[in-house]
Amino acid sequence: MRKFCLAAILTLLCHAVGAVPPGIGDPAPDFMLPGSDGETYRLSQFRGKQSVILAFFPKAFTGG
Repeated sequence: MRKFCLAAILTLLCHAVGAVPPGIGDPAPDFMLPGSDGETYRLSQFRGKQSVILAFFPKAFTGG
């Protein structure tokens, strides 16, 4: 189930930037995202060091 969720997230990210999504079993493409601590992180910073979890909260802290 976790592989499916990661694949779904990566597919959405790729479509958002116009890239080709990775296939099942392919390594995740490198990307940058801002952290909740104000720092910007690259996926490649963590490769081989620790697991990475992406958490999305649509409409968090909004009036919608």
